[in-house]
Amino acid sequence: MSEEIQANAPEISAPEVPQATPGPVPGSAPARSGGRPGGRPAGGGAGGRGKFFRRKKVCKFCTEKIDAIPYRDVRLLQGFVAERGKIVPRRLTGVCTTHQRRLTRAIKQARNIALLPFATRH
Repeated sequence: MSEEIQANAPEISAPEVPQATPGPVPGSAPARSGGRPGGRPAGGGAGGRGKFFRRKKVCKFCTEKIDAIPYRDVRLLQGFVAERGKIVPRRLTGVCTTHQRRLTRAIKQARNIALLPFATRH
């Protein structure tokens, strides 16, 4: 009797491995363009025309070998103060950590003796 059951039973084979399809797989998330989150193109500019090469920022004080940042040099300090009177961060100016600390101290000293404004009038 066991021979009859085996003869009538459907043959079971290994599960089929789906072949790679050229189009999107139904039920999956749509593919994003570029390498950035949110589907924005990786390059700068309109339409993602290509990779935007951002030049590495170099510390102005290190290249010019300025050790002491004078608090009396208002022209120099104004380049590192935003329009509203805020100190511009390192990631925007490219100044190294040690010089950013010295620069901050010089800006604060210049503010205290009224060479630089604390904030602009709105």
